Amino acid sequence: MSREIVEAVRGLAAEKNISSEKLMEALEDALLSAYKKTPEAARYAKVEMDRDSGDFKVWELKIPPELEEQLLIEATPDQQPTVDPETGEIREPPEPEIDLEKLKQYEDQIETEDVTPHDFGRIAAQTAKQVILQRIREAERDMMFE
Repeated sequence: MSREIVEAVRGLAAEKNISSEKLMEALEDALLSAYKKTPEAARYAKVEMDRDSGDFKVWELKIPPELEEQLLIEATPDQQPTVDPETGEIREPPEPEIDLEKLKQYEDQIETEDVTPHDFGRIAAQTAKQVILQRIREAERDMMFE
């Protein structure tokens, strides 16, 4: 990424009167979402982005099996397998997610490896755009209710 992206996010934040930190977090989430769509994606990963330069890294989280269950966010009803009423096909739930707040407590037990893809490509850009636009709409809705 580049400094221009960071400046664009800050400009958008000012224009929409939204916290630039919220948009930066949305950008990190978008990059993680795009990474998860790559064929070689790690099961658990996180994205860290330099807020000044726009450089980012994707880190694979190598969680010991005995710790994994403690860190998983409990499945909600929408994360259970469901049957499509029209086709009768079973829809699998999304991959389980790690509770990032709990993760901080166990950082010393978790190995990380830099798995940043060299070229995300067009799909990653589309995913990032969708996530950022969604977050902007959410932030604008939140501002209306306040």
